[in-house]
Amino acid sequence: MTVEAAGLILPSDVLIIIMDNLGIEDLINLSYTCKFVNLLVHEFGWSLYLKHNVRPSFTLQLARRSWSSLDQVRYNVACDRSWSQGKFNARPLSHSWRTKLQPIIALSASVLLVAAGHTIYVYHITPTSSFDGGAPGVLYEGSYSFTDRVEITSITFIPDGHLERTVAVGFEDGHMHRVFLSHLQQDQSNNRPLALNIKRDSPFGLRNVDIIESLTYSDDMLLSLSSFGTAGLCNLSSDSPLVSAINLDCRSWTSFICMKSSTPFAAFGTTSPNPLVVHTVTPSSLSPAPFAILHPTRERSTAVYDITDAPPSAPWGSSKQVIVSGWYDGAVQVHDMRSGCRDSGVAGTPAPLRPMLTFRDPWSDEPIYSVSCGGGSSSVVGAGTARHSVVAFWDVRRPTEGWSVHAPGNDSSPVYSLILESSRVFGVTQSRPFVFDFGPGITKETYPFLPPSTRSQYDSLKLKKNGVGYCVTQYNHSRT
Repeated sequence: MTVEAAGLILPSDVLIIIMDNLGIEDLINLSYTCKFVNLLVHEFGWSLYLKHNVRPSFTLQLARRSWSSLDQVRYNVACDRSWSQGKFNARPLSHSWRTKLQPIIALSASVLLVAAGHTIYVYHITPTSSFDGGAPGVLYEGSYSFTDRVEITSITFIPDGHLERTVAVGFEDGHMHRVFLSHLQQDQSNNRPLALNIKRDSPFGLRNVDIIESLTYSDDMLLSLSSFGTAGLCNLSSDSPLVSAINLDCRSWTSFICMKSSTPFAAFGTTSPNPLVVHTVTPSSLSPAPFAILHPTRERSTAVYDITDAPPSAPWGSSKQVIVSGWYDGAVQVHDMRSGCRDSGVAGTPAPLRPMLTFRDPWSDEPIYSVSCGGGSSSVVGAGTARHSVVAFWDVRRPTEGWSVHAPGNDSSPVYSLILESSRVFGVTQSRPFVFDFGPGITKETYPFLPPSTRSQYDSLKLKKNGVGYCVTQYNHSRT
């Protein structure tokens, strides 16, 4: 029986079941068989394909609501192709700050936040009504500064209905507060955003005497970590937010919480004999003792500076029990807590779990300051290194074919914070935020316009002839 005949004989529900297992080329070929099947492919086939080929992206969420399923697939295919070829537009999002800072970024579907010093800079996402209307823009909205000028050290979005303007903010003096960022109004006289001084309010009930190094959120649970190792768990759906607190008794750098795992957990990156440990989490407690140690005993002790979840489309599946971590010795490690590959441990403690995958840039042994996953085919691991604003990328399906790129301006700086999406990579150095955009439809207006500056430190920013992207240096990890 030919495909065309099948389309005339088989009922629609059977054809839809068949389409549920088809790839792009098969769906295209099937749509050419007849008008009836073509309509079925456009109505059901492409949406089914999107369901099985997820491309997480905050800044595309609003635009995708008005794009057809076919347009979304077209966009994803173009992005995946650009990732595989290492083709993108690099853009600084601002001129260099006047002082060297240690900033961090946070992203939602409607805004990108850059916290640098005592100021939060806001970039709003401008969705497009159609696929042909170009890529969603990321444009500067304004800034908020804190009246006491205390430096911000951590920030994460927390629920506020659907406004996406509420964040938990940690400070260098140990305070941690909930802050609502109201919409800024443009000053019509000079068309420049107004800076707004705001006061901190609504503490979470945990007071530290040292720096809040990390804030992470998952399903109403907010996890904080101070530099001296105090970890606090807050249930934001409760009238009394603070649930429990433990002390790791070591210099601590980063935390990660996942409430969607079969066993909800909190992972901590520290400087100690066990730099990466995992504790169980319940809605009412944070276990004081780890149930997993993710560090082989045969290797010397180092430190973990950042932790994130694994790429959604990795070969091992989308399990929430897989985490990715960035290490001081320049390694990016992937641990699967379901694995049985363990070393012999100390009596009374969990047996250390070996990583199932380790990435390194063979040309650099710089510490890894930030990690994030996503990118092309949702299978890319990205890492921000400690010097020269270098970001390294590896596709977990081809782990030996990594490549690296310097951020615009080639600042002699770590990449302090990194967020990978399906088509974009957002990062920030000591000097400025930046973006690598792998998607189609990028124009001069997609990102903030930066007028030429006469100050010498801006000379390293060089606009390409197309007027859209900036020149950056790339290199492959292969030694051949």
